[in-house]
Amino acid sequence: MKPLVFSPKQRRVLTWWRPGSPDREYQAILCEGAVRSGKTLCTGLSFFCWASTCFQGQTFALCGKTVSSLRRNLLGDLLPLLRRMGFVCRERVSRNQLTVSLGRRSNTFYLFGGLDERSAALVQGITLAGALLDEAVLMPRSFVEQVCARCSVEGSRLWFSCNPDGPSHWFYQEWVQKAKEKGVLRLTFTMRDNPGLSPAVLERYERLFQGTFYRRFVLGEWVAAEGLVYDFFTPDMARPVPPDVTGPWYISCDYGTVNPTSMGLWGKKGDVWYRVAEFYYDSRKEHRQKTDQEYARDLKALAGGRRLQGVIVDPSAASFLEVLRREGLPVRKAKNDVLSGIRLTAQLLKEGRLVICQGCADALREFGLYRWDTGGTGGDRVVKEHDHAMDDIRYFAATVAAGQTGGFFAGSVERDSR
Repeated sequence: MKPLVFSPKQRRVLTWWRPGSPDREYQAILCEGAVRSGKTLCTGLSFFCWASTCFQGQTFALCGKTVSSLRRNLLGDLLPLLRRMGFVCRERVSRNQLTVSLGRRSNTFYLFGGLDERSAALVQGITLAGALLDEAVLMPRSFVEQVCARCSVEGSRLWFSCNPDGPSHWFYQEWVQKAKEKGVLRLTFTMRDNPGLSPAVLERYERLFQGTFYRRFVLGEWVAAEGLVYDFFTPDMARPVPPDVTGPWYISCDYGTVNPTSMGLWGKKGDVWYRVAEFYYDSRKEHRQKTDQEYARDLKALAGGRRLQGVIVDPSAASFLEVLRREGLPVRKAKNDVLSGIRLTAQLLKEGRLVICQGCADALREFGLYRWDTGGTGGDRVVKEHDHAMDDIRYFAATVAAGQTGGFFAGSVERDSR
């Protein structure tokens, strides 16, 4: 078995709760900072070692945005490691329950997803000896506070991990800034705190991100989103349509009645997706609204007789989706998480895996106008203007391109919010 190597900061996470540690008086630990900085694995390992050392027959909570993301991002790597270290781990998937034993000590861990405001009800009534909240920034405040309130066993403690968001985020204001007064050990990680990343991988991650996402996910800073969303994109990044672009062919669509409708035709050459043509119709500018049937004909005209593998459509466009289904088109509802989709789109564009061709004038125009909304509070938002081609490109990136890109990028997409 290859020996594990930990950085000084990771070792501090692993030992903060142990007798003799100068950090032992803290009631919680908060590991925040850059992606791929090694905070998730060492936080999880520390949590299980603490629980198995200090408790017998108690109940704990493992929390993620969803149970499936928790299994993928935390337990997928952690459980094999625990077993190699001598822990006995038995999971009852149907009950979201994990029993972990070490020697004569055995404890129960329940898996919870903090997806929305309704999630707080999931933990009501349970008595916990401790909780780990992975990606706490992605959870609603009501869920986090309910989990904390359930930790009432003597000696209970809390483990938090997250990547930065904006400085107006409630978690930053209530936990990060108030860490000292709440008795929380706050540790900020950078990628260089992960001894498992080679210099080449570090350099590649630093190239992946730009602007706000670079400062958050590489430097680990809590900064507000401002300026152009794709501030790295310039018109000279557009390319001619390669003569040998082939299928599979897709069309992505942001549907509007009063607002513009934007569609893009995508083909593939090697590992690169090209937006080879587009359709854009602004009913306000044209002084006439089109029907769903007319838009369906426009979509078929854009396809130009090509056999489509999929038509990726805004999931809220119910009537248009139904018309396309009746036309026999292979419709798929788009993944519509805005911030995640923007991040994926930016990474694909920077990697050269997503290319906008020179004839796509409306997409190129919107890249120079699509901006962050700096006027509000409560999280990152984009200005809802000049966003129609931007939305259809995001739908394609998140729903198709990210899932069909292999190697390094696929791994970074899957775990980039770690």
